[in-house]
Amino acid sequence: MVELQVVLPDESAAMSPERLVELAVVAEELGYGTAWLPDHLLPPGAFGSTYGGVYEPLVTIGYLAARTTRIRFGTSVLVLPMRSPYVVAKQAATLHRLSGERLVLGIGAGWEAAEFAAVGASFEDRGRRTDESLAIIRGLFAGEDRDGVFEPKPRTTVPIMIGGTTRPALRRAARFGDEWQGLGLDAAGFAATVARLQALSAEPEGPSRSPNAAVRPVRVGTRLDWSSGEPVPIVEAAHELAAAGAETIAISFGDEQEALDRMTRFYALFTAA
Repeated sequence: MVELQVVLPDESAAMSPERLVELAVVAEELGYGTAWLPDHLLPPGAFGSTYGGVYEPLVTIGYLAARTTRIRFGTSVLVLPMRSPYVVAKQAATLHRLSGERLVLGIGAGWEAAEFAAVGASFEDRGRRTDESLAIIRGLFAGEDRDGVFEPKPRTTVPIMIGGTTRPALRRAARFGDEWQGLGLDAAGFAATVARLQALSAEPEGPSRSPNAAVRPVRVGTRLDWSSGEPVPIVEAAHELAAAGAETIAISFGDEQEALDRMTRFYALFTAA
């Protein structure tokens, strides 16, 4: 059965943190399985429809997890090559433990060159550094010796979600991912992209896969954006994606003024069909 998920609106610095709490609590009560938070550090333009992530996602997840009990929280997606993998691993393992093992670490390589320049990070080699960082994080989670003591070691798997539809992103998902999330795909595009992901995962040695990747099937899903109009088209699109094999469908419901009503209406219509 498909898991419905919600992308929390985090695009306004004027939004009260309690609004995010309200949305997370309602999402949990309705039955959404995961709530995602976006990430941008220093975007070149105003936060809004293009640049989400006013509240730093890992810090925010700690706050929201303390106000909920069951719903998972994840980053969609954390721009890993702008950060130290050791710090991210420490933050993620800590959040996973404190939240009752409810964190999904969603990772991407980033796409905004101006933002990389603003934070002093190299844009050109971001793919290589993302893969190297994921290898470090996986190793720390698995208890590898890296000339220091890493704690808290995860008691259960910290799922790593890889976002993106490019070939490098799919290779990354096949190598490191527990989950994969596409963006902006219709049912046919989703099925075709999943087929490419499965082909990469089935390569004889894998795409330079990590040692335990062969026993870690990738859970596949996608994101939809309900930016305007009535709910019927987005509900129909979600059903088509589920029929095409999507195991998770995350919906962005617009800004904080629209999200609560749309989140409630969508869930009722989708589950009634």
